[in-house]
Amino acid sequence: MKVAVRTLCEFAAREGDLDFRYTPAPSAEEGIAGHQVIQSKRGYGYKSEYSLTGKCLGLELYGRADVYNPHSGLLEEIKTHRGDLSRIRPHQRALHRAQLRAYGALLCRQEKRKTVKLALVYFDMGKNRETPVTETARADELWQELETLCERYRLWAEQEAHHREQRDVRLAGLRFPFAQFRPCQRQLAETVYKNTIKGGSLLLEAPTGLGKTLGTLFPALMAMPAAAHDKLAYLTCRNTARQLAVDAVERLRAAQDAPQIWPLRTLELVAKADACEHPDKACHGDSCPLAKGFFDRLPDARAEAAQAGTTLTQDVLATIAVGHNICPYFLAQEMARWCDLVIGDVNRMFDQAALLQGLTRQNNWKTGVLIDEAHNLVDRGRGMYSVQLDQQRLLKVKKTAPKALRPHLDRTARAWQGVIGDHSEAGTAPVFLDNLPGALIGSLQGLVSGLTDFLADNPPDLELQEVLFESVAFMKLADSFGDHSLCEFRRAGRGRASLSIQNLVPADFLRDRFQAAASVLLFSATLSPGVYYRDLLGLPEDSRFTSLPSPFSAEQLQVNFTPKISTRQAHREASVQPIAELIAQQYRERRGHYLAFFSSFKYLNEASAALKSQAPDVPQRVQHSGMSPQQRREFLAGFREESGSVAFAVLGGVFSEGIDLPGEQLIGAFVATLGLPPFDAWHEILKHRLHERFGAGYDYTYLIPGLQKIAQAAGRVIRTPEDQGVIWLIDDRFLQPQIRGLLPGWWFKTETAE
Repeated sequence: MKVAVRTLCEFAAREGDLDFRYTPAPSAEEGIAGHQVIQSKRGYGYKSEYSLTGKCLGLELYGRADVYNPHSGLLEEIKTHRGDLSRIRPHQRALHRAQLRAYGALLCRQEKRKTVKLALVYFDMGKNRETPVTETARADELWQELETLCERYRLWAEQEAHHREQRDVRLAGLRFPFAQFRPCQRQLAETVYKNTIKGGSLLLEAPTGLGKTLGTLFPALMAMPAAAHDKLAYLTCRNTARQLAVDAVERLRAAQDAPQIWPLRTLELVAKADACEHPDKACHGDSCPLAKGFFDRLPDARAEAAQAGTTLTQDVLATIAVGHNICPYFLAQEMARWCDLVIGDVNRMFDQAALLQGLTRQNNWKTGVLIDEAHNLVDRGRGMYSVQLDQQRLLKVKKTAPKALRPHLDRTARAWQGVIGDHSEAGTAPVFLDNLPGALIGSLQGLVSGLTDFLADNPPDLELQEVLFESVAFMKLADSFGDHSLCEFRRAGRGRASLSIQNLVPADFLRDRFQAAASVLLFSATLSPGVYYRDLLGLPEDSRFTSLPSPFSAEQLQVNFTPKISTRQAHREASVQPIAELIAQQYRERRGHYLAFFSSFKYLNEASAALKSQAPDVPQRVQHSGMSPQQRREFLAGFREESGSVAFAVLGGVFSEGIDLPGEQLIGAFVATLGLPPFDAWHEILKHRLHERFGAGYDYTYLIPGLQKIAQAAGRVIRTPEDQGVIWLIDDRFLQPQIRGLLPGWWFKTETAE
């Protein structure tokens, strides 16, 4: 069995407490850059990324030493960090040394050396300074240590090899859980299977009603043995979709022969806030009892989880964790290494510290990636690589801060005043900066160092932690600031300034994530045009786009237009009365449940008031800003009432996608907007940047995102082959060919104009 040296050491050389105290670590990208800096300094005779392999107790070990000089016999392992080196915990240093000495053992055996010089080089990214820890070791000592690690790992490795064999046999003969496919679902499954086998990158528009969750999971799992995939990641943009995937796996298991023997390990990854048992405590042994001795108790918990025979959901893992008195969240992080299918949020593969991305690279996994509701990934990607710095938070902490932190906080507060002074003429209007304020960035480095030192030696302080995390996040994105992002300064009032780095083109950050995947499938009911997503997400140039036929027919849906109504900003006030009349007329013709979508709460409330005034007989409900989860549930429960009503909602909000209202729960929708983003300064800069990159600034900024919202919202009406409904597209621009061409084609096979 092949094992990466780093994986071997993380399995066999870790012991003691879990310790995630406040040592700001460089991002993966920064770590790579730091390695390159050191490697470039070494000059002639040194070899970078030196490949090492060898067999030990039946394990095939492999890895790459960061730097090796065959002339002097010096082997170097580089570890990047920020701030005081003493803040790197003893257990981390021990793991680093174990990894270096394992490389040394392989080098001596591979190069037939009796001794080797070893250097653990700690490189401070902030100060561009390296600190080497050197030693000379004998080959026999190193090999003996390596054998000890391999002995600990060997039984697990044999178990894993047996598990993989059983898994592949079961998946190759996987049985679909229903007697027959839904209409077009077989075509969906065949498309996914072929893409997985070929290792392709596919944008798949699969309309509502196909059964996309099972229709993608089933073929992707069935293809894993033939494609030699190690892992499958099913990633979602919403928690509800994650539960659908968990349910689909259980349905698959129940449909197989001998379902009690189920060698597919499935893990549900949840957010730390949902899994943490002690949110008031810090993640280290001196604070949290579940972190004390974590690595000493982990092997037994890991073994139990691996043999659970059921999906490792949040509840299942919590039960296992409590039996071993360890943290359930970090047990889940560990099991991500050993599970075949991981179901989680898209951030697990795409954000700055993505767990699955890091493990895939470390272990050279062939990972298949499925992304549900992929039309959301552009905005989610932008959010992952955007950050905001708030002056108000800093000033609040400054009032009660410990004396040791005062100099750092004062320096940062003065830097804030400098930024404010430079842009005082702007008032409260946003200012877009070409460059980041150098003095503020410099002061943040000192602040982070001071906060890190203080929090490492003192009890947890939530407010100080927030300032630290915010500052570290800002500095990380500041290091890679470029034309893919925008810096915005705002001042809402005295002491209420903010500085944000806003990502515009997520492709620059996501591209390497897609390249690392063995196969990629992005699917959604609305994913046209494919080139838009390929460009903004950084998908490979040879990515394909496929649109499957809808299981629904135009005869199920009556699409109406309003050539005499404009919802443009200048005409909005005049449009309210005729829209109210239209809603009342439609409701009286066919009573039932309707959704009426508007571009803002103001517009929505005006239309609601007009309807109430002129048609008090038409029942209505209204979405309001900031609804609680309970209020949202009550709003949705209204669609199950026997008597109909018109529910007013904001386009792009929580009720315009991700809700299922089949049959009589929803028989029609009114869409009183084109969904275009506001024509403000921010969007105009975005349009300019996207035009420079892709030559499609207006379409990529306004038109396509807007009409995606329309298609999603109106798509709530027809959910099953038995549904019948009506859609009113309220704006004269919907009749323009360019606009209609971006809406679902099956709507318009037969046309109805009004």
